[in-house]
Amino acid sequence: MIRLIRYSVLVVLVSLAACQPVLEPKPVALLVDDLVLNEPNDVQTVRVGLYSALRGSASPNIIAGDFTVDNIQFNGTFNDYRELGTKQITAANGAVDALWQNLYSTIYVANFILERLPLVSGVPETTRKSVTAEARFLRGWANFIGVYTYGDIPQVTTIDRSINSNIPRTDKTTILTSVLADYTAALTDLPTVASGSTDITTNATYANKITCQAAMARYYLYLKNWAKAEELATTVINSGVYTLEANFIDIVLKDFTHESILEVGYNLTDDPGTGNFALNNLLVGRREVIPSNQLVLALNSTESGTRNTTIGFDSNNLKGNDNGWSVRKYGTASEDNNNIVLMRLAEMYLIRAEARAQQGKLAGTTGAVADINVLRTRAKAPAAAVGAQADVLLVIERERQYELAFEGHRWYDLVRTGRAQAVMSSFSPNWNAKYELWPIPQTEIQQNPALAGKQNPGY
Repeated sequence: MIRLIRYSVLVVLVSLAACQPVLEPKPVALLVDDLVLNEPNDVQTVRVGLYSALRGSASPNIIAGDFTVDNIQFNGTFNDYRELGTKQITAANGAVDALWQNLYSTIYVANFILERLPLVSGVPETTRKSVTAEARFLRGWANFIGVYTYGDIPQVTTIDRSINSNIPRTDKTTILTSVLADYTAALTDLPTVASGSTDITTNATYANKITCQAAMARYYLYLKNWAKAEELATTVINSGVYTLEANFIDIVLKDFTHESILEVGYNLTDDPGTGNFALNNLLVGRREVIPSNQLVLALNSTESGTRNTTIGFDSNNLKGNDNGWSVRKYGTASEDNNNIVLMRLAEMYLIRAEARAQQGKLAGTTGAVADINVLRTRAKAPAAAVGAQADVLLVIERERQYELAFEGHRWYDLVRTGRAQAVMSSFSPNWNAKYELWPIPQTEIQQNPALAGKQNPGY
């Protein structure tokens, strides 16, 4: 199942022992069999490999969340994006395969650490615990994304190739139970970050206790455990580790903002702008996809406010079906906005708002509308009014689109709330309920005997 991972490092590495920035090697292709964890000096290299594998999943994760539904329309020549834009997705789609491969690369490296690290002598116990916790956290993260993208997925818990090459799908409930187990175990030993910490790059690059609690807030939101989602989102908001930026434009144009909870980074020698799934290439350079007309109207609405800065207009692009609009969130490596943010504080306000609304907590300082208006105020948009529960939930749906556009949420949101069919059937005549899951990649069906005949319905 896992044959080759892409091994490269993040923008800034922090050594486990001294927390000092270190230089990174150039990206190289690394066979998984070449991973080495025999002595204490190997720990940091393998740890970086774990975060590098996560980084590989970031772009296709954004593609899944935004390109599968109504945030984009096709504007280019690549067939992968024609399929996504016209809602005719196949199991041979490259983005479908890329996300799968990178999620399982993350899982593989996490399993490698979990199996090998206990056998290495001389590793300080604090390091052993924290790196083990990072591996548990990122394995849980990858399985969470995987199960909500593909449905039942193989549960890979070893690095034994003879097992992993012939492993069946495991039901969603079991996978999600394992995700919670990984998150819970990780929470114990991930590092604590003090309130008011100014090390925003490290706080966004490497997992800490608050990172894990943020992921757990999202987990409970998806599982409709509203009380736990509210509780954990509140913990993150009140932690003082992350704070909202005063101006939304900074979310668009800057990397490593004060509200970034989990972010993957790039530098000049590791420019993601020209890859097949690179967001700058797809959204800004080639403009393979552009903001849909519906999204343009939504982001330019009064209640969106300054969140319309997520996109920009150039009349020189107007031709044919090209509406002239482009996404601004993903620049080049020489700019200050080419990173990919996987979680930020604004999402926690939206999680808490939805969880509160679902519990009937609508008005007052601890109600859903108050959380909505924190973000409306930042966006210089009119305050939302308290209404019926159903109306407030629709406001939150719109807020999530305004606030989190092109951060990988929209498809997952519409599916988990049961709104995908209603929204998408009016957006595209090709929409089909089967697109509430991505297909298992055709390459996996062909190479893993246990997946033969086990494709998602309709593909």
